[in-house]
Amino acid sequence: MNKVATCFIINGQAQEAAEFYTSLLKDSQIIDVAHAGDGSVAMVTFELAGQQYLALNNGPEDSFNMSASVYVNCDTQDEVDELWEKLTDGGEESICGWAIDKFGLCWQIIPSSLPGMLTDPDPQKASRVMSAMMSMHKIDIATLEKAYAA
Repeated sequence: MNKVATCFIINGQAQEAAEFYTSLLKDSQIIDVAHAGDGSVAMVTFELAGQQYLALNNGPEDSFNMSASVYVNCDTQDEVDELWEKLTDGGEESICGWAIDKFGLCWQIIPSSLPGMLTDPDPQKASRVMSAMMSMHKIDIATLEKAYAA
């Protein structure tokens, strides 16, 4: 186990959620499933692209909000599109590349080129990219690049 890992409390669906999450990204896997004394799943340890997480079963009184999210750097539009489709299937779209999956966990699906465009020393370029991004749900790299180059 890593010294530091993020733990998600997932209302009685820890194993289902961990299986879904590990299906999303390469180099992801279930590491361990721990059972409670009654045989039910208590906790699942898993990795997403080499980063370790825990999913802990608990009751419906706990829920996620947008104050924490999983941030995924995507190299291509195909990667953005694929993750977006999977995460919003049964979930919902939000703005600026944020998606909320069917378990309620927030994700940021962000092209790896976006931070550089947003921090460009030319404030007009950065502003155009920010404006373009603010009008999107799923991020469209070509639209960002067009705004950047304008």
